[in-house]
Amino acid sequence: MSESAVTQDAPSIKEGMGIFERYLTVWVALGMIAGVLIGQFLPVVPDTLARFEYAQVSIPVAILIWAMIYPMMVQVDFTSILGVRRQPRGLIITTTVNWLIKPFTMFAIAWFFLMVVFQPFIPEALAREYLAGAILLGAAPCTAMVFVWSYLTRGDAAYTLVQVSVNDLIMLFAFAPIVVFLLGISDIQVPWDTVALSVFLYIVIPLTAGYLTRVLMIRRRGLEWFDGVFMKRLAPVTPIGLILTLILLFAFQGEVILNNPLHILLIAIPLIIQTFLVFFIAYRWAKAWRVRHSVAAPGALIGASNFFELAVAAAIALFGLQSGAALATVVGVLVEVPLMLALVRIANRTRNWFPADAPSESMPAASA
Repeated sequence: MSESAVTQDAPSIKEGMGIFERYLTVWVALGMIAGVLIGQFLPVVPDTLARFEYAQVSIPVAILIWAMIYPMMVQVDFTSILGVRRQPRGLIITTTVNWLIKPFTMFAIAWFFLMVVFQPFIPEALAREYLAGAILLGAAPCTAMVFVWSYLTRGDAAYTLVQVSVNDLIMLFAFAPIVVFLLGISDIQVPWDTVALSVFLYIVIPLTAGYLTRVLMIRRRGLEWFDGVFMKRLAPVTPIGLILTLILLFAFQGEVILNNPLHILLIAIPLIIQTFLVFFIAYRWAKAWRVRHSVAAPGALIGASNFFELAVAAAIALFGLQSGAALATVVGVLVEVPLMLALVRIANRTRNWFPADAPSESMPAASA
């Protein structure tokens, strides 16, 4: 298949992404500017919001993060996992890369750049906070945006749902131990109970609420109404929650950013290298195993992208709104869309590396 044919067949970015997803980097930059301005000229806003805490958890931030994560979790269909036995290789690649490779390569790359290469530019204590943010990103594979990347590569939507659902289940049990272990060997001590509370607040609660909502809504109104009406009404909640969270975060981060603008670029460098590395590990492995492109491309993109909403939430819960860890996770949001669109283009141009998709191989979509 020629590159021109692939380009014509693949959905366009404009067709596959809404205005929020297409310009996520722009929204993040605008949120950064708005937050810094609020922090500098209206400090009463962050000072007032900082008073609303319980057990070191910011109530306003928790509400906004639930608003971000809950709509994503509503999409997860655990019944779809039952069909994975028909095509286990794609799932083996995704889960192995996401949980046995990605967190550790993220740690190694971020540690090398932030603690060694950039040592003359970043104070050691702040570099460790940035490293902590990178670790949180590396331990959280993508949950929601991967459906967009899957669509743009003409991925198998039903199989992508399986991959995401399995990763969410693993995340319940693996996120906390991996984070605590990697932070520990980085000489960053965090209490287990705080990490466990983060998992409960930002994974268990929204995942449970999302699953129950999905089951009840489909049971009462049907899958067509759920997908065509309910999910469309719910769609704006995530971008609104994300932008408001970023504005609040940067209102607290204003001094750090104004004093260290170069740090944004320095944090981005290891994140960019990690993104491409993880993608090509999974993608080449899928090619070697002759996995269908409609499974291989979304699977590789899951690992390359991050569940940045969870990473931001965990960074704030563990280290605070004004921490370098929180800033590092937001840099992950800033660079994600341009990087992922570049990888989508690579995946579409290399479709001929993989066996042709057979219509009979596609997994039927499961319903609740």
